[in-house]
Parts: sequence; C-alpha cells; structure tokens
Amino acid sequence: MRSLAREVELVNPVVLVGVGGVAGALSRHLLGERIDARTGDTLAVNVLGSLAFGAVLAVPVGDPVVLALGTGFCGAFTTFSTFAFETVRLFETGERRRALANAVVNLVGALLAVWFGSTVAGLVT
Repeated sequence: MRSLAREVELVNPVVLVGVGGVAGALSRHLLGERIDARTGDTLAVNVLGSLAFGAVLAVPVGDPVVLALGTGFCGAFTTFSTFAFETVRLFETGERRRALANAVVNLVGALLAVWFGSTVAGLVT
C-alpha cells in the first residue's frame, strides 16, 4: 500500500496548484464578505496569506504541498491586484494620505507576517 505522501507526489503539479487556488479564492471571497471595510478585507487576506505562506515555506513539507498550499491557496487567497486597485482609487479620489497608509500597512504587514510565520513554523519544527 502506498503512502498518502507518495500519492500526492504523483498528482500533476497543475492539479495541485488548481485545487489549492480554488480553495484560496473561495476562502478569500468568504472572508471578504465577513469584513465590512473599504480596504480592511484586502489587508486581512494579504497579511493572513503571507503568514501562512511563510509557515508553508519554513516547514519541510515537500514540493507538492508547497504547490498546493503556497502557490495555489496562498496565491489565490492574497490579492495584490485588489490592493493596487484600492490604493490607486484612494489616491484618485483625493485620499492621498490614506492611499499611502494603505500601501505601507499592506506591504509592511505582509512582509512582517511572512517573517513571523516562517519564524514560528521554524521553531515548531
């Protein structure tokens, strides 16, 4: 009998990324419905997704899991295009300080979350 890890290794990488991507996109949509703020949902998913991505990369889980969870789930869950759109929209509507704050908080928050997720996961493993 083959192990589950061996079975996952046999799955086409495109399928792994696709399945992870579907789960990430659906999770992003559901979380976005729960957070009622103009840019709060984007910040939340970008920071949470970066935290998860940092943890996935720090744990020796193997390429198939990194493809499914890192590239697929975290890639679809986080949303750089929405972040960029919201920042530009704030700038265009005259909310330039808020646009700058949105950009800084998203970028710094995501970077700190990747670092924190990888540090914690590294300590746990």
